[in-house]
Amino acid sequence: MTAKPRTGILLLNMGGPSTLDEVHSFLFRLFTDRDLMRLPWQQRLAPWIARRRTPAIKEQYRQIGGGSPILKWTNFQGERMAALLDEKCPESAPHKAYVAFRYAAPLTETAMGQIMQDGVQRVVAFTQYPQYSCSTTGSSMNELYRQQQKLDPEGKVRWSVIDRWPTHAGLIQALAERVQAKLDEYPVDERHKAVILFSAHSLPMSIVTRGDSYPIEVSATAEAVMARLNHSNPYRVVWQSKVGPLPWLGPAPDTALKGLAKQGHRNVVLVPIAFTSDHIETLFELDKEYGHLAQELGIDGFKRAEALNGSSTFIRAMADVVSEHLAKGESISTQFKMRCFLCPNEQCATTRNFFAGNKFPTSPATNKAG
Repeated sequence: MTAKPRTGILLLNMGGPSTLDEVHSFLFRLFTDRDLMRLPWQQRLAPWIARRRTPAIKEQYRQIGGGSPILKWTNFQGERMAALLDEKCPESAPHKAYVAFRYAAPLTETAMGQIMQDGVQRVVAFTQYPQYSCSTTGSSMNELYRQQQKLDPEGKVRWSVIDRWPTHAGLIQALAERVQAKLDEYPVDERHKAVILFSAHSLPMSIVTRGDSYPIEVSATAEAVMARLNHSNPYRVVWQSKVGPLPWLGPAPDTALKGLAKQGHRNVVLVPIAFTSDHIETLFELDKEYGHLAQELGIDGFKRAEALNGSSTFIRAMADVVSEHLAKGESISTQFKMRCFLCPNEQCATTRNFFAGNKFPTSPATNKAG
């Protein structure tokens, strides 16, 4: 019989539809999320946008195998992370990983139901977005608070939060290994000429200018990876997946590729730096759209680094992040306490105040394990 978990780790992510039939509901939840975007007449407009975009997005998922692999990889990473934690932190074992996706199954309410059913009283909400944004981790945390109020109004579960980890040594090492693996595919005399483009999901400039920390955290990750690689190659950060006509953070990958081709560069490594597993934005957008564009532009040395997926270095990093967090005994980080300067959403304050209210004394045993 499996032992009752003593500590839960709730892995937070956007998620993706596992089947083509889930595409519409995924898009509907995404476009109705007011933490992610605020549109005029959103409750009316969002369903129309979701219906309109569903056929094209279904075709993209069809081209990558019929659904997103993000749940497969998140389960894989979580199970192995929990096993490592049982070894590293026996005083808080057994550990169990739960998955809470924001827009696809398993949703936050499903994960909360599993936690309550298992009777777990200590849970770490662990974002799988290494770099914080109010539109990603912030949205997931607001939804977690709402479901906590609905499903656990008595507060039986004690929560703490890992809200960002952009420069954690293990994460940086895992990313550096992915980049180096692609650099090693070039002939030795060509390797140093490759331009490394770190690609992260873009943000509307309205979110950036209100004080979101995401751009600087993504840049910090990129710089740390290149430091680990001894700054062996030139690099830049690019911003993918813009939607709609409003201004978004740039430059986009296509702009960068066109500029590099014009300057005579023929070797380019595109690296997903803000995604912890492959999904539609890597398998379709980076591989198919930008891979095809690179070939058209004459960048015949185009390569795309694999996302972290089953990297043992990354999974060890996940376990290290959690064990270090448990050793600190903190409920939320100093950074999570502060909202964007021009935050339009009072829910963010309510969420932060709730999770800050959980107290965890640091024990000598936990310090030793960490």
